[in-house]
Amino acid sequence: MSSINVLLLGSTGSIGTQTLDIIRDNPDRFTVAGLTANSNCTLLAEQIAAFRPPVAVIANEDKREELLQKLGNRAPETKILAGYDEVVNLCRDHAYDVLLNALVGFAGFMPTVEALESGRKVALANKESLVVGGELLQRYTRKGISRLIPVDSEHSAILQCLIGEEGNPVEKLLITASGGPFRTLPLDQMASITPERALKHPNWAMGAKITIDSATMMNKGLEIIEAYWLYHLPINQIEAVIHPQSIIHSMVTFQDGSTKAQLGYPDMKVPIQYALTWPGRIPLDTPRMDFSTLRELTFEEVSFERHPCLKLALDAIETGGFAPAVLNAANEIAVYRFLNREIPYIGIPKIVSEALEQIQPNTEVSLESLKTADAETRIFAGEVKV
Repeated sequence: MSSINVLLLGSTGSIGTQTLDIIRDNPDRFTVAGLTANSNCTLLAEQIAAFRPPVAVIANEDKREELLQKLGNRAPETKILAGYDEVVNLCRDHAYDVLLNALVGFAGFMPTVEALESGRKVALANKESLVVGGELLQRYTRKGISRLIPVDSEHSAILQCLIGEEGNPVEKLLITASGGPFRTLPLDQMASITPERALKHPNWAMGAKITIDSATMMNKGLEIIEAYWLYHLPINQIEAVIHPQSIIHSMVTFQDGSTKAQLGYPDMKVPIQYALTWPGRIPLDTPRMDFSTLRELTFEEVSFERHPCLKLALDAIETGGFAPAVLNAANEIAVYRFLNREIPYIGIPKIVSEALEQIQPNTEVSLESLKTADAETRIFAGEVKV
């Protein structure tokens, strides 16, 4: 396998730092084409000094001088740019083999579009690209996954289960969920959940926004929407199931009743590396399954009463049009407001529900109309009272 030149967006986040661990451990297989971060100048400066990419971007333009000060003269060959537009331009014009898009939120959509339009492979950790723009991106997945490779552990598991099954009809995709930290919490205690409690995921170490999405199970809703666009199955053939151990990452059932599953201890480096090297595999130092000590694999049905965000996501993809984009934008703002203690935990689905009822653009889905709907929804979700 020849060396892969990786452009990494969101290098200071959880996915980004783990990606750089993989690159550091495989210097003969990977090089860094460029790094971007939103505002974490301290860590970005350290990453630039360690990997010395040709270019780096700090999306928050006000942070450029701070980044330059922290970097000093440790990487004089690295060109330092600032601003979100430069992130997008990098994906279109820079030289690289694979874009690993680990941005959070709608900000990840345009980089995905530009990379695909320029003929590059995209390792996608940005759920919102497909949630918001799946209708526009489906032309890249209609004939099978080749240039848009999922990084989510669940979608990576599905992809791995489908290897060798070309032409064999799929009956159902089963996307597993841990159930989050409140799987057994009495419903009458949901209103008192604090951000600190919601940020304590039982199995995975992730960023704040996705951890809250895991608690509400909005992340499963977003993943079902992603799967809908990636694998082109009717929504009634894509199902979420709670699996508290997080050992099985997803399953695929075929028309003969056979079900394939991908198993492994929770470790995001596995799907990250697989997305970078797909369809090949390379060694990875990660714990192997010890079936002699594995005592149980249990499953539970999802309760929409406990997890209304999941039902809202399923309704959004059934509605189609702008509904998934509205769902995503409203959820981003609602989670932000919860983390900032502006609303209670149970206010998150209330804001999303109201946005879906109120924001219904009467126009065709396009890049510009999606941007407009996203902006309008964010304003609404930021102001609505709960």
